[in-house]
Amino acid sequence: MKQMSSAEVRQTFLDFFQSKGHFVEPSASLVPKDDPTLLWINSGVATLKKYFDGTVIPENPRITNAQKSIRTNDIENVGKTARHLTFFEMLGNFSVGDYFKKEVIPWAWELLTDPKWFGLDKDKLYITVYPKDQESKQLWEKTGVPASHIYEVEDNFWDIGGGPCGPDSEVFYDRGQSFNNIPEDDPENYPGGENERYLEIWNIVFSQFNHLPDGRIVDQPHKNIDTGMGLERVVSVIQNTKTNFETDLFMPIIKAVEKLSDGKKYGLNDADDVSFKIIADHARTVTFAIGDGALPSNEGRGYVLRRLIRRAIVNGKKLGINDDFLYKLVPVVGKIMESYYPEVLKNQAFIQKVIESEEARFRSSLDAGMSMLDNVMAKLKKSGDKKISGDDAFLLFDTYGFPVEMTNEIAEDSGLTVDMDGFKANMEQQRARARAARSNAQSMGNQDTTLMDIKTDSKFTGWTSVKEDDAVLTDIVKNDTSVDEVSDGKVAVVFDKTPFYAEMGGQVADHGTIATQDGTVVAQVVDVQHAPNGQNLHTIEVSGPMNKGDKYVLSVDTARRHKVSLNHTATHLLDQSLRNILGEHTHQAGSLVEPDYLRFDFTNFGQVTDEQLAQVEQMVNEQIWRALPITAIETDIESAKKLGAIAVFGDKYGDTVRVVSIGDFNKEFDGGTHPHNTSELGLFKITGESGIGAGTRRIEAVTSKEAFEYLSAQSDELKKTAGVLKVAKVEETADKAAGLQRELKDAQKQITALQSKIASQAAGSIMDSAEQAGDFSLIAKAVQVAGMNELRQLADQWKEKSASDVLVLATVVKGKVNLLVAVSKDAIGRGVKAGDLIKTIAPAVGGGGGGRPDMAQAGGKNPDGIDQALALAKTTLENA
Repeated sequence: MKQMSSAEVRQTFLDFFQSKGHFVEPSASLVPKDDPTLLWINSGVATLKKYFDGTVIPENPRITNAQKSIRTNDIENVGKTARHLTFFEMLGNFSVGDYFKKEVIPWAWELLTDPKWFGLDKDKLYITVYPKDQESKQLWEKTGVPASHIYEVEDNFWDIGGGPCGPDSEVFYDRGQSFNNIPEDDPENYPGGENERYLEIWNIVFSQFNHLPDGRIVDQPHKNIDTGMGLERVVSVIQNTKTNFETDLFMPIIKAVEKLSDGKKYGLNDADDVSFKIIADHARTVTFAIGDGALPSNEGRGYVLRRLIRRAIVNGKKLGINDDFLYKLVPVVGKIMESYYPEVLKNQAFIQKVIESEEARFRSSLDAGMSMLDNVMAKLKKSGDKKISGDDAFLLFDTYGFPVEMTNEIAEDSGLTVDMDGFKANMEQQRARARAARSNAQSMGNQDTTLMDIKTDSKFTGWTSVKEDDAVLTDIVKNDTSVDEVSDGKVAVVFDKTPFYAEMGGQVADHGTIATQDGTVVAQVVDVQHAPNGQNLHTIEVSGPMNKGDKYVLSVDTARRHKVSLNHTATHLLDQSLRNILGEHTHQAGSLVEPDYLRFDFTNFGQVTDEQLAQVEQMVNEQIWRALPITAIETDIESAKKLGAIAVFGDKYGDTVRVVSIGDFNKEFDGGTHPHNTSELGLFKITGESGIGAGTRRIEAVTSKEAFEYLSAQSDELKKTAGVLKVAKVEETADKAAGLQRELKDAQKQITALQSKIASQAAGSIMDSAEQAGDFSLIAKAVQVAGMNELRQLADQWKEKSASDVLVLATVVKGKVNLLVAVSKDAIGRGVKAGDLIKTIAPAVGGGGGGRPDMAQAGGKNPDGIDQALALAKTTLENA
């Protein structure tokens, strides 16, 4: 077996399949683009769906890749097993309707065993096949695999319940009985069994069927190959390590953690090793995920990141690391992966900033949370109970930021469980906002053979012309059927050439008309998309007869095209200005270019300040006023990169790319339309900036006529405001408004002082009115104060005087009830929680609420129920 580094293993795989005519597809972002079915890119094939479902026909049907991936369904197993990872690389080779079994099986054997490539010991390789797939079994035998090394396994059929499916063949490596976790005579001791001896290193899927929605499995029009080889696994074989974690992909990270720890060393005890592995895995995951634009948050993939970072911090604490440390591992990860992912080191400063900020956020509450959890577990063990309550689990989550999964893990390590039903009930009651519903779209669609079979050439002429007098109608598709003629309705058509721009890169499609040679308009073009083989597919509304093979006059709505082009150029100017002002970490995360406005989404950690927005807007307008020429060239991708062209985040490009240059200010890979000079934009104005998700911001803007109209409308509103404020000049409006604000603030201070005085007077009359309620002293009163702020002031005075164990106050403001419950530390320790008590009494006033164990508040609509609520508080304490 050849000795190879992980970088060499990855490159050898790609080189091998390049030698077999494959195109190397670059690794896509971990954040899925235009795929609502995925939280993360989780496999090599996930980024190639458009090829396999027939949406797009690739230029080369033979593809290979090394795709970074994240899977988080088994986070709790990471560090405790030899193979579980959250971040991994999947090596794959793919055939989109090209080669099939008789080619891929010999290639697999050649790659694995030939000394020129991996050079694995043939005697240690075993194969599994689907029992009904005898063709694959015979091909493996013909290739040189002994029949005794081939196992028939019923599970070897890849099917996700809809779309492409088929038998698969897995390759296992025999690591020897010394690696095993079961006896040699155990029934599971075979390739594919539950054991550590036989390690699966490759799966080859023969995607030859379609699983239809009605349950039928039918032949796929084009048979495909989809393979997956985990880089970490095959590296562990080649480097002869016990687990993934002893390879050169992880050990530099583990060694760095050793130096940061309190004298801990990897390999000395299992408990510490688990923590080392968790940190190493999570450091890789969060580094790559943040580098690809994901940011920590409370939902979706942001929640996954937050959980991973916090899980790493907790395990760092177990190793004696009490300072922020995870961000220090980013350059270590970047150095390991530099040969194939140089962008990690390039974005190192930004990635570290995000992680360090998240570490600081969590560490401030970690000690308090761990102390509470330790106390909870100690009490349970003392009482003999084995379950942490849902209330306590939620309090840890809500107050201290502990993901419930982390509480679960820590509890499990101590032989305890968590009341998840109780936790979920708390979550439902306290949820501030509903999670966004995830799309129920199919994971991979079925192939549309009608569109896939359109092979005619079609040239886009819209760069230089917006009218073609001799475009030939080559294809008509109506109701998913190819026809020769059409006289009405909505259909899709293809011409041998067209000036109509197909929607791409955020730029909307052209609209216009189709006419006969004599000028009679026979159709309106309402949309243009790309067909699977790349042609511009026009959606048209037909008003007259059209025949396949006839010539037509295609006319684009030039006024609309021009307005769209102006806004498209503005997105380029905006993109570059954001990079210049905010930093190179900023990536485009989406755009929409319409005739009347533009929308630009971008990644940024934190809000964009008003000052930064003003600087961005100023920079864009300066380029407009400089009257920069806009030019475009077509070249190969490497030459384009040498020119300094920016690749749009998340997009992929073919061998030939179009580079649009805006003077000396900006160069980008781009396939859209633009004016000839920036001066045509006239004016650029930002109309809105907002956050649309964790770490993603959105700018909306207008140009040209729309920018003037926006500013004119703003000016009119300012004049109206000046009239309301009764100032002679609009320039005096701000000063007049500021003066009114000061007067209002002074008045509010006086009101607050008077309300505080009233609250103090009220406090004097209630602080001495405690009564006994069971084992607790209680003050429960209705008071006349201005609102909840005053109730809280009374609670502060109650706390200072230690007037009772429990305080319950109610007041009525504008017909609405405000309730407040406060509980002393001693009473909390004896089982009384303000949040629980207020949930009990609030229904009496027709409301609800919640809060912390020491303080809770609620609102209600029924003032007549106050006496009942106060009485209910006393009864509840008496029964506590």
